[in-house]
Amino acid sequence: MVEDKVEMNDTENYGSASDPKNVHELTQYVQSLLQNIQDKFQNMSDQILTRIDEMGARIDDLEKNIGDLMTQAGVEDK
Repeated sequence: MVEDKVEMNDTENYGSASDPKNVHELTQYVQSLLQNIQDKFQNMSDQILTRIDEMGARIDDLEKNIGDLMTQAGVEDK
């Protein structure tokens, strides 16, 4: 008898009144998960762009230094 009562309570918990709450919670979970993924992707994208900018600056410095060395060595640019 107690088991029947527990099963009925379990069934009531999954009734139509509780379904929107479960769907809402599932929707919130999925949205949160997707937001976390988007945030991580954005963070990685920002890091990649920062590294590309740093690499571009290093290349510019390297070109300038090579040009300076060539000038000091008396070599002309062609």
